[in-house]
Amino acid sequence: MEEKKCLACNALIRGRSDKRFCDDGCRSSYNNKLNSAPNSFVKRINHTLARNRRILGELLGDEKMLKVSREKLLARGLHFNCFTSQLSTTKGQVYFFVYEFGYLSLENDQFLLVRQSLSRGA
Repeated sequence: MEEKKCLACNALIRGRSDKRFCDDGCRSSYNNKLNSAPNSFVKRINHTLARNRRILGELLGDEKMLKVSREKLLARGLHFNCFTSQLSTTKGQVYFFVYEFGYLSLENDQFLLVRQSLSRGA
């Protein structure tokens, strides 16, 4: 019978003939290494979205709408190219949303921050 070795640590495997790892720790380690590159990209995007949401939420506070400058948003670390959705109005305006918080570009480097109502027919 051929001896099989663990895919993670190369230790000799005992037990079932279709076993690929010597224990759960090696199985987890192997799969974590295998998925680390795709997961790091997703983690980076999710981190940026969470930061953008926190920035917009902090600036809005309890307000439903607020005008702020581009400079203030950039100083806080907002990434304008990272958002979850966009909404076009009939006037041709485009709101960019990070979950329930949105922003609309106005003239003179000003932005209108808004909070989307969560009571939309869910």
